[in-house]
Amino acid sequence: MQDLTQTQWQEKVKEDNNAVVIDVRTPHEIEEGMIPHATHLDIQNAPTFMQGAQELDKSKNYYVYCRSGGRSAQACMILESMGFSNTYNLLGGFSEWTGDKTH
Repeated sequence: MQDLTQTQWQEKVKEDNNAVVIDVRTPHEIEEGMIPHATHLDIQNAPTFMQGAQELDKSKNYYVYCRSGGRSAQACMILESMGFSNTYNLLGGFSEWTGDKTH
């Protein structure tokens, strides 16, 4: 797992043709908006998160975020334990996100 600042995150996602953005917040938190093109996998619903993670392509690069950066770091560690080698955590999470948002 690599922690990225918002600027690093935006640059890497823009340049990465193999990027997949994952939002691990709760459905209630998602009502505030999402980073465009993100896939939702609620980490607090462990069975759903694990099932969704097992369906992901391990050859992709995963950019993971939550509200403040804690749960996304945990999600990255879980993904790595499942054999994913390229996971990136957004420091500060969605609460500090100033980039594009979808509602």
